[in-house]
Amino acid sequence: MSVRPSVLALTPLLVFLALFFGAGLYYTAQGEPMGFYQLRAPVAILPALALSLWLARRRGVPPQATLLSGMGEGNVMLMCLIFLLAGAFAMVSKGVGAVDAVVALGLGALPPALILPGLFLVASFVSLSIGTSMGTVAAVVPIALGVADASGLDRVLVTGAVLGGAMFGDNLSIISDTTIAATRSQGAEMRDKFRENLKIAAPAALATVLLLATMGDSSPVPASEAAASPWLVLPYLLVLVLAVAGLDVVLVLGIGIVAAGVAGLALAPDYGAVDFVGDIYAGFESMVEITLLSILIGGLAALIKATGGLDWLAGAIARFARGHTGRRSGELSIAALAAGTDALTANNTVAILVSGSLARDIAERHGISPRRSASVLDIFACVVQGVLPYGAQVLLVASLGALSPLAVAGSVHYCWLLALSALGFMLWPRRKAMPAA
Repeated sequence: MSVRPSVLALTPLLVFLALFFGAGLYYTAQGEPMGFYQLRAPVAILPALALSLWLARRRGVPPQATLLSGMGEGNVMLMCLIFLLAGAFAMVSKGVGAVDAVVALGLGALPPALILPGLFLVASFVSLSIGTSMGTVAAVVPIALGVADASGLDRVLVTGAVLGGAMFGDNLSIISDTTIAATRSQGAEMRDKFRENLKIAAPAALATVLLLATMGDSSPVPASEAAASPWLVLPYLLVLVLAVAGLDVVLVLGIGIVAAGVAGLALAPDYGAVDFVGDIYAGFESMVEITLLSILIGGLAALIKATGGLDWLAGAIARFARGHTGRRSGELSIAALAAGTDALTANNTVAILVSGSLARDIAERHGISPRRSASVLDIFACVVQGVLPYGAQVLLVASLGALSPLAVAGSVHYCWLLALSALGFMLWPRRKAMPAA
């Protein structure tokens, strides 16, 4: 059944954001160091779900069926599985002493000023190779946190550098879901989109490296003198190698958990089978909040879409695009469409799939080439996804590092610089308009 577009369908998301961020800002202003943990996000979203269910019933949309369909959607369940396995891998690796081993081997290799740029580049390489920011975060963040704790660097800065690198590869990799969705929806060639995208992303990446080099000059803390076998590094190396080789992230994390457990049983004198299974479950427990929130956000997104919220947003942007002429207004419309849709769906691939046909229509009307529209669409979906406090990537980083999602979002310098670079390219005057095909 077709439902008319409605701006009211967007109000549940606004209610959730007002409750979650309003409470966090209030308690932070009151001097509470963990202000954003006083009202947990899975609880803050419940009033928004109730409102969305009521709106669905009023509009003739089956509320419960739509909610359950969104909560059980395949991508949502896959994200939850990755969350649980990432938590288990991080906990087992820490329990067996792998983090201490990594720090002992690598802490003195780089001066403090180069640790942050180094982590950004490592994450960029891994993500560019495997095409997934989630897999990169799961593989690299546990190592980065160990380095941060031992070197005295701020955990927020360290995890922000890794997440920025993860989004760099997610946006550019030719095997990334977002790249595939963007090129197919716009009718662009993969190589053409990559070249167009690289012109915008490369300056942002270079600026990020230079910025991080100025932020990492802290006094390192001496590495722990506790004996840690260098062989305990192998589980991390195995995970990175398997990820770069293109193995599915679920298999990579499963193998990593087993490898870390075997290494601990063989090399850590006080580590036994009971400790191993206990760490796995402790890792699962550490991801309960993010798993619940992901499931509930999946249901909320499905309700917003079914009740016409996304259609209203698309229509509003289309009306703006039709009322303005020229390449700039067209590109800005595509950027706003990608960013707004991602903010509502909290999934950059889904955002591109939902908004792709409208973006192509805008591009044709304004004389924007397919490679350019694909690049803008992918960039702004990834920019918002990388700084979205309730997005999967930020939530995973925050859960692994026991950090505030808002603090993590503010530290992903690459995404902010990528947005500025893209806007600069879009607003810079050109001698002639790009061909429409």
